[in-house]
Amino acid sequence: MIAKKTTIALATLFALAAGAASAKDFSPAVVYDQAGKFDKSFNEMAYKGAERFKKEAKVNYREGQIANEAQKEQVLRNLARKDADIVVAVGFSFTQAVETVAKEFPKVKFTLIDAVAKGDNVQNIVFKEQEGSFLVGIAAAEVSKSKKVGFIGGMDFPLIRAFGCGYAQGAKYANKSTEVFQNMTGTTPQAFNDPARGTELAKSQFDRGADVVFAAAGGTGIGVYQAAKDAKKLAIGVDSNQNYVQPGTMLTSMVKRVDNAVYGAFKSAKDGSWKSGVTVLGLKEGGVDWALDSYNRKLISAAVEQKVNAAKKDIIAGKIQVVDYRVNNTCPVQ
Repeated sequence: MIAKKTTIALATLFALAAGAASAKDFSPAVVYDQAGKFDKSFNEMAYKGAERFKKEAKVNYREGQIANEAQKEQVLRNLARKDADIVVAVGFSFTQAVETVAKEFPKVKFTLIDAVAKGDNVQNIVFKEQEGSFLVGIAAAEVSKSKKVGFIGGMDFPLIRAFGCGYAQGAKYANKSTEVFQNMTGTTPQAFNDPARGTELAKSQFDRGADVVFAAAGGTGIGVYQAAKDAKKLAIGVDSNQNYVQPGTMLTSMVKRVDNAVYGAFKSAKDGSWKSGVTVLGLKEGGVDWALDSYNRKLISAAVEQKVNAAKKDIIAGKIQVVDYRVNNTCPVQ
């Protein structure tokens, strides 16, 4: 009888050991676009979200980085083949690659940031950039002495136009007579990583009388911020809180919580609540905002802060409707 119990106990022990050995640890992954994870902007916010998950969940993650557009599918496949449970692709340029690779790996979850791809195993997270841009547009118009403000976008396509349109709406909301200059850096993803061109465009807008310029251009914005400092003008950052980049000349930043998107994708995939489809994050959802901290506190008066926050409250309540350029590819103001 003792021998029989011993045999059963050993069998149970071996079964548990085998189960533990075969159990697969949760394995998330993130892929950055060409600007790289330390672009001080969009990609870096994604990196911060992944790092937060790593710290809280005590789970390591894999990373991928593309050097050129042709590598997207290859990098996604490599991560999927390494038994990734979820792969987060950072940026609209991954749309087609995600659609293609997701079909090949139906058991892997894919989350695409900033665009919408098709697939039963694809989650898409997009933002209401126009709402956050509206707020920084108010701030720009309120502090502008010349009543001329500028916008410099990265790649010329509807997503970036939505930033510019929201900014112009906010500036006009604050002061109808405000003039808004707009320039795009280029027509390819490289437009997000061209600081020299950003400097050139910013100088041109300053020469035309602008005294505040908002850059929604990824790494290209670094050139804009330097030009603002050199010209003793003001600049507005984007995606991450960039107020620290050039303290004293950074009026504010239009914060886009890509970190929350990546963190949430990893967390939900781990706890089983991850869902495919489209998630839209605006002011109400905490997806976008404007930044006020010790770096720009002296540049934002109490009156400006009050006006921006009042508009924020009204947008969340639905009292102010900010037009999304992407709906009809048109903007109600210029």
